[in-house]
Amino acid sequence: MTTLVWSYEDEYNAERDDILDAVDSVFSSGQLILGPSVSAFEKEFAGFHGVRDCVGVDNGTNAVKLALEALGIGPGDEVITVSNTAAPTVVAIAGTGATPKFVDIDPATYLMDTARLTDAVTERTRCVLPVHLYGQCVPMAPVVEVAEAHGLDIVEDCAQAHGARQHGRLAGTTGAAAAFSFYPTKVLGAYGDGGATLTDREDVAKNLRRLRYYGMEERYHVEALPGHNSRLDEVQAEILRRKLRRLEGYIAARRRVADRYREGLADTALVLPETAPGNDHVHYLYVVRHPARDAVIDGLRAHGIHLNVSYPWPVHTMAGFAHTEAAEVSLPVTERLAGEIFSLPMYPSLAPDRQDRVIESLRKVLATVGAL
Repeated sequence: MTTLVWSYEDEYNAERDDILDAVDSVFSSGQLILGPSVSAFEKEFAGFHGVRDCVGVDNGTNAVKLALEALGIGPGDEVITVSNTAAPTVVAIAGTGATPKFVDIDPATYLMDTARLTDAVTERTRCVLPVHLYGQCVPMAPVVEVAEAHGLDIVEDCAQAHGARQHGRLAGTTGAAAAFSFYPTKVLGAYGDGGATLTDREDVAKNLRRLRYYGMEERYHVEALPGHNSRLDEVQAEILRRKLRRLEGYIAARRRVADRYREGLADTALVLPETAPGNDHVHYLYVVRHPARDAVIDGLRAHGIHLNVSYPWPVHTMAGFAHTEAAEVSLPVTERLAGEIFSLPMYPSLAPDRQDRVIESLRKVLATVGAL
């Protein structure tokens, strides 16, 4: 039995000539660090979003961290976010010396429950960091309302939401800054690590460029600390330039996969993804729920289908945060759903016959689990 797992093979074969041309063009130029490809990608990615500036960095974690530091957020400050997220979101907050402050999530969309924001604000709060999770946006109107009422900055985590829209507005265009990851599996993915931060504020962009380059504004002269070696690689930037032109095609393909799952699983006991009002979902992940999640996953493994759980441990329950204030919070919805959610295969090149195999196997397993 062939094991069904995600691979680059189909995507790479379809785009191989363009990817190799991108690599060759950079190597032939002799400009390998912060060269013309990074500059061009920054301009094009900012233009795609209609914002003033894009600053390319080495990964999505540092895209968040440097965004916070560029806004002057650090020790003694609180940043409100969610625990149902990839750990790097919170690692980035902790990396600035700030304290993560968690709110619970909406049980239908798994996004930040914005009704809980006001109660989470304290005199130490400096920033709200909504995570646009799984491919759709947190409702931003209430986030903006709370932020303006309390004088808080907004930093959007858009690592899973390239091209997602809310009421026609792209993810990453509402806050003071927005962080993106270009990890290979993302909707817009590189062939290695990469990230970027968007901003409409000239002062934030200036700070970001200094922060990613040792604290320097000109070569060999450190202007201010902190400083980091956090530059987007020239090769990855050139690949991302080529792939950015195909982003809408990637999104359309993901939506076709999501539609096929919806049609094939609508009458099962699975809780299927729900799109929040006004959102255009890009389906970075296709996350479903079942109260016997582990039994379902084990059953599918017997069919040669291996699934991922995003995410099995809420961040506030992780050992690495046990010594912090973050560990003391109670998040009943987050904690309950962490035992029920799992992700079905989702990538643009998932062939219909392979997807049908997932659906058929899942239906068989669900029938068995339901009879237990």
